[in-house]
Amino acid sequence: MMLLQKMFARLLMLVSVGVFSLHAAADAAPDFTLQSSTGENVRLAEQRGQVVMLNFWASWCGPCRKEMPLLDEMSKRYSAAGFVLYGVNVEEDNTDAKKLIKELGVTFPILYDTESKASSLYNVDAMPTTVVIDKKGQIRYVNRGYKAGDENKYRDQIRELIKE
Repeated sequence: MMLLQKMFARLLMLVSVGVFSLHAAADAAPDFTLQSSTGENVRLAEQRGQVVMLNFWASWCGPCRKEMPLLDEMSKRYSAAGFVLYGVNVEEDNTDAKKLIKELGVTFPILYDTESKASSLYNVDAMPTTVVIDKKGQIRYVNRGYKAGDENKYRDQIRELIKE
């Protein structure tokens, strides 16, 4: 019994620090439609056939600011191979988000989740949260938080799913 309790405690610790996700590989990515930075509505279900990364972020989040240029680089590098990246801003007022996007020169599409619809569907509880979805629309990876070097993990995940 004690061993089982220790294993459960370890599992909870690993999940809480984002080492792995509670999502099984077979979980369908919840669909949503949000307005983009270009004014168009983007529906997730219409992206099937591509590897999709959703990066939930906020302008006040320091780690979000650090990773955005790196994500922009990945978006440019893998877009021709069937990869699409959406930054999902979670703030009710997106004024600061728009300023930050301009300041950083981010070119990947930004979606505005002003009513927390998508954030709720994806149980976003950390900033940033990055969800990687395969070509069939299944959640394959959930990465919570960001620390220097995580972009290498993202690249590996993207490459793996593009090859499938």
